[in-house]
Amino acid sequence: MNHAQLFTVLFDVFCPLAAGYFLRHRKWMTLAQCNGMMLFNVVVLITVMNLLSFWILPLQGDLLLLPLLSLLTAFLSAGMMAPLCRHQSFVDQGTLVVAAMLANIGTLAGICGYILYGELSFAYVQLFAVPQNILMVVLAFPLAQYYAAQGSCASGEAPLQFNLRELLFTPKQLGVVGMFIGLGLQLFQVERPGFITDFFRMLVHIQAWIAFTPVGYTIDFHRAFRYLRQAAGLLPIRFLLVPLLLYGASSLVVTDPVILGTIFLAASAPVAINAVITAQLFHLNVDLAVAAFLETTLLYVAVLFPLAYSFFHQV
Repeated sequence: MNHAQLFTVLFDVFCPLAAGYFLRHRKWMTLAQCNGMMLFNVVVLITVMNLLSFWILPLQGDLLLLPLLSLLTAFLSAGMMAPLCRHQSFVDQGTLVVAAMLANIGTLAGICGYILYGELSFAYVQLFAVPQNILMVVLAFPLAQYYAAQGSCASGEAPLQFNLRELLFTPKQLGVVGMFIGLGLQLFQVERPGFITDFFRMLVHIQAWIAFTPVGYTIDFHRAFRYLRQAAGLLPIRFLLVPLLLYGASSLVVTDPVILGTIFLAASAPVAINAVITAQLFHLNVDLAVAAFLETTLLYVAVLFPLAYSFFHQV
């Protein structure tokens, strides 16, 4: 992997995180503006990028495997984490199980897939990421609620409630609509204009900044650093056991090297910011969730992705 490409990934991830942190402490951005940036990323940018990348997505049977592998990644990661952290408090157990389940597939793995293989890999990653939002509300939220209730049962707190329909059917799901529109254009053989390739390359970097700047705004780095050692239990699961298991199993039925490489990048994606959001919603250990997000993101960008890049370019 050349230094320019590695610098690009580092720049597109950690500079916006630092920028968001700086904007918050200088009070140059309000919480409303931060939330608006998040919404713009999810509703507008992700939808447009999904449309453009799925427009050139080849329609082949192997692709149906990607959402299923995404579910398997989440189940395996959470299932491995649960017994490893059972000696900790219920609140910390819930935080780590949710962190193991929810991964930053769409944004960070999408950037890395694009750098490694191009637009097709970005589209494959988005297809892999489709179940993530559904998993968050139908599995991660109930698990978080269970662990939080176990941790606070002595206090007599009322269980938290959430509306599944409102969480699933919102403008935040428009990215899936973009996928279907792009697939429709592909199915009807509508030729994509050539200039979109350069436009898409620009969008990848813009989307990274729009996605990560609000993250830097909302998290407390200093308090999270105390939990880095505790969060390290996630590392062998997220970066070794689960991705190698899925890559090995997929290689038995998938022959396309781009799909196989993308599966590894997506299956080893770091902890998602959605794990932090879930911890906030259900009163789990937010600082531990932030530590897991920061630690896995740093190691994914600085260690795992360069190693994966070197390996897959030799295959």
